[in-house]
Amino acid sequence: MLKKEASKITGGLSKPGKMPEGSYNLPASACQTGQKLAKVEGTPCFKCYADNRGRYRFSNVKDAMNRRLESLQHPQWVEAMAVLIKGKKHFRWHDSGDLQSVEHLIKIFEVCNLTPDTNHWLPTQERRYLPINWRHPKNLIIRLSNAKNDTVPGQAWPHWSTVVTKPRAGHICPAPEQGNTCGSCRACWSKDVKEVQYKLH
Repeated sequence: MLKKEASKITGGLSKPGKMPEGSYNLPASACQTGQKLAKVEGTPCFKCYADNRGRYRFSNVKDAMNRRLESLQHPQWVEAMAVLIKGKKHFRWHDSGDLQSVEHLIKIFEVCNLTPDTNHWLPTQERRYLPINWRHPKNLIIRLSNAKNDTVPGQAWPHWSTVVTKPRAGHICPAPEQGNTCGSCRACWSKDVKEVQYKLH
């Protein structure tokens, strides 16, 4: 499959300026847990950066995200995504949006297995879909997002992300101090980093 066909099937990859090698975004309006949290002050989804804000408010961006959401049902989605991701060292799932179902997660697993040389990072609020007793691909890190800001991670999941108003000891995302980009940092993809803290913005 050629990349042109793969892009047509999947809606193409997204290119947020912060990420080193692209991402794949879906509409924030399709976040099942996130849309509930968006109504609650003190949660990471309250005033979400991707919910009709910044570049995400433009009609062409919204149309692209909706095409990607619809594409999840395409029978060749897994193959097409692997074609687009192959050759990248680091890939982030969902700079906007989140998991839609267990079936969606399984498809991501399949894409990871087809791209073994790529490190995949999947942040999520969708606890109900996580593979508590499953084996997931070794090249995939799933970071569970704390549902409330400034919460200390629990022991139920090995990797977390937390929005903080008062950073504590541990890894703090350096992006705000380096032009809002990852730069050389790859902590979000590292299984040696239990928690990544993001300063509230």
